[in-house]
Amino acid sequence: MSRPTPNPTLTLKDIAREAGVSLATVDRVLHQRPGVRPGTVKRVRDAIERHDFRPLAAAADLARGRTIRFAFVMRVGSNLFMQQILSHLSDMKGWLSARRIVVEAITTDIFNPETLARTLDSLHGRFDGVAVVALDHPGVRTAIDDLIDSGTHVVTLVSDVPSSRRLHYVGIENIAAGRTAGTLVGRLIGPRKGKVAIVAGSRGLRDHAERIFGFGQVLSSEFPQLEVLAPAEGRDEDNLSEDLTARLLGAHLDLIGLYNVGAGTQGVAKAVIDSGRASEIVFVGHDLTNFTRRLLLRGVMDAVIVQDPGHEARAAVRVLLALVRREPILLEQEKIRIDIIMRDNMP
Repeated sequence: MSRPTPNPTLTLKDIAREAGVSLATVDRVLHQRPGVRPGTVKRVRDAIERHDFRPLAAAADLARGRTIRFAFVMRVGSNLFMQQILSHLSDMKGWLSARRIVVEAITTDIFNPETLARTLDSLHGRFDGVAVVALDHPGVRTAIDDLIDSGTHVVTLVSDVPSSRRLHYVGIENIAAGRTAGTLVGRLIGPRKGKVAIVAGSRGLRDHAERIFGFGQVLSSEFPQLEVLAPAEGRDEDNLSEDLTARLLGAHLDLIGLYNVGAGTQGVAKAVIDSGRASEIVFVGHDLTNFTRRLLLRGVMDAVIVQDPGHEARAAVRVLLALVRREPILLEQEKIRIDIIMRDNMP
């Protein structure tokens, strides 16, 4: 279902009227002050979300003719999920233009901490806010903190660096995502005994490390008949991921489960198909793309764990805008859900 087109003429009075409350109640909800019943809070927030309403500072920004500049620091290359986020940002051009917001996509090697840190250092003084797909590394943490100190608002996107002073994280709860993958693999394998392989981009990415941790938690505690192999790191590249998966399949003829933690899905799938063992191996991965749709339909993949790239793009922009305008962040609106997609419930 498409989001409603924001109405730039909407006022607090309109929100209060739609929610059936007073202006004072709307103000209390916006500033998260106590004294408002939960049901009333929900009505007000629902009205705000329906219109994507951002009341504070917007009129002042427009009156001054101020342009707000955001940078999205993304992985260089052909990562389909990252491309989906960028595509949704492009779809927001009208919404962004109405608010005098310019978003620039900056691609870099997020797997190389020195390169990523240099990219972040180059942004000083150029942007009001930065959303970064970040590697959890001391050099990257320092670069994020330096940006914060310079007055730039920084949020992490998809992969978090919680030990930095970043102001918000936009993405799913990745330990829960890994546990979900573990439950799917374990239950779909059933009583069979054998080995389970993990292919990741890099354990230096917090989202990958947390997914691996959650996956291992479930397999070790609930499915002791399955042996989990050490993760192989394919940098989310198709060719490298294909080679690593082919080696795992060749070395372990009793391999019956496979968890692809990040991208590189095309390479992993090709190795599985070429081995002739696709029907024997329970294969779970992430992100719903045209390619993973085909794999689900063919029975090569059994399930895909999904986070909505459109929601992530919109949430990152809305959070940065709220930070720039010193407005409250609507946490319930910006929470990214974990969904499970299988062949039988594909949207």
